[in-house]
Amino acid sequence: MNILITGAAGFVAGHMIPFFTDSGHRVIGVDRNPVPAGLNYRNFEYIQGDTTKPGKWQESVARADVVVNLAGKNIFSRWTEKYKQALYDSRIQTTRNVVEGLSESHPQVLCSTSAVGYYGDRGDDVLDENAPAGDDFLARLSVDWETIALAAEKKGTRVVLARFALVMARDGGALATMLPAFKFFLGGPMGDGAHWMPWIHIRDLVRAMGFVIESQTISGPVNFAAPDPVRNKDFSKILAGALNRPALLRVPGFALKAALGELGAMMLNSQRAIPGRLRDAGFDFTFPELGSALAAEFHK
Repeated sequence: MNILITGAAGFVAGHMIPFFTDSGHRVIGVDRNPVPAGLNYRNFEYIQGDTTKPGKWQESVARADVVVNLAGKNIFSRWTEKYKQALYDSRIQTTRNVVEGLSESHPQVLCSTSAVGYYGDRGDDVLDENAPAGDDFLARLSVDWETIALAAEKKGTRVVLARFALVMARDGGALATMLPAFKFFLGGPMGDGAHWMPWIHIRDLVRAMGFVIESQTISGPVNFAAPDPVRNKDFSKILAGALNRPALLRVPGFALKAALGELGAMMLNSQRAIPGRLRDAGFDFTFPELGSALAAEFHK
């Protein structure tokens, strides 16, 4: 297959591109940034282009069999009003341009990233893909993001809405953001530590993407989350153990909100998300439990 990936300079794409090329697919990566060092694989082409704007890169979208839409500004920064607008625009404008570039003359698959943030703060509720949306900023962003992607169905495209949980990989994403504090003995639970944290190992994430692409029956929202979400206090304990560090320093909720504003409040949200669609379709997780997932990252 010909697979096009937006956000190709990002860390998830850095794992996904070799997975697909090693599987025998031809991959085209598109990103506004120059090609990262080391991103040179057989059957891989890189296009530097701003996906928030229409351009020649959309011609490659029309020729692709599959489009994996990973583009979006990193959420792990203080959410000023200007930054929130950049978070929104980077996702909505890119997705709109991807949909506009899709062909109407041959069947295609669009796997468009979303997030478990779609569900908002839900306490102990178990959240499969049928759970309703929340009402905070990240939830509203996810709803709009998914709505734009679903417009591709009018072109006959099969659309998968990949709601990512926290990705466990030491080279990027949520885990990499947490590591410095734990390595310097400053890690610990956030707030009371009772909120649920859905997560997925990077290898299961890329395998799950290949799984939903190959399936002809999966469409709509899919939770890319391991089957065993954990409370924050347990996450902190397991991560500290994997690093041979204590997890004694609790970060008060008010301090987190004071330091990071609205992002700090979002980090206290509880989302007990489970992979209902992947489970029902028979996907087999390599890392169903957090301990083995973190051991794979830190004891290679």
